Amino acid sequence: MSESTNQTEVAVLGGGCFWCVEAVFQMLPGVKAVTSGYASGNKEKPTYKEVCSGNTGHAEVIRVEYNPKQISYEKLLATFWEAHDPTTLNRQGADRGTQYRSIILYGSEAQRAAAEKSKAEAQKHFYQPIVTEIVPLKKFFPAEDYHQSYYRENPDRPYCRAVIYPKVEMFKKKLKAAQP
Repeated sequence: MSESTNQTEVAVLGGGCFWCVEAVFQMLPGVKAVTSGYASGNKEKPTYKEVCSGNTGHAEVIRVEYNPKQISYEKLLATFWEAHDPTTLNRQGADRGTQYRSIILYGSEAQRAAAEKSKAEAQKHFYQPIVTEIVPLKKFFPAEDYHQSYYRENPDRPYCRAVIYPKVEMFKKKLKAAQP
C-alpha cells in the first residue's frame, strides 16, 4: 500500500500535536505538501473533538507528500526523531493522551524496514528507550480545514508562540547550517 503520485511519495508520521510537526516538515526542501490528520484508530472519519477524547484510538499525524529525488524517506525519518521526544509514552510536553503518541505509519515493506533501521540508529542518541510505534498505515483521515497549516495561519496565537515558534526557529538554524 505504498502511496505515491507521479514524482512524489508519501510518509505518515505522528509526533505529538500535529501543528508542531507540520510546521517543521513544511520547512524541508523537497516536501511538496503536509496535511494534518488522524490515523491508526478505529473510528471512520473522526473529528478533532472525538480524537481529543482519547476514545477513537487515532493519533494526530501528518501526511507528508515529498519528492524522493529532493529528499529521502530516511531524511524525513531523521527529522522526525529531532522534531519531538520519542521517549515519552502518549505525550509531548503538556499534551497528554494516546492521540499524542509517537508513531510511524508505513505504506510499504521498504518504509517499514527503513523506519525500524532509523529507530535503532536514533536510539543511540537518547538515554531513555524510544517508545515510537511502527505500524502499517490502514487509512489516513485529513483533519478539519482550520488545522491545516495552523502555524503559518496563526503564528501569534499563544500556543504557536510558546510551543511551535521555538521548534521552528531551531529547525531554521539547522537547515541554514546544513546548506553548503
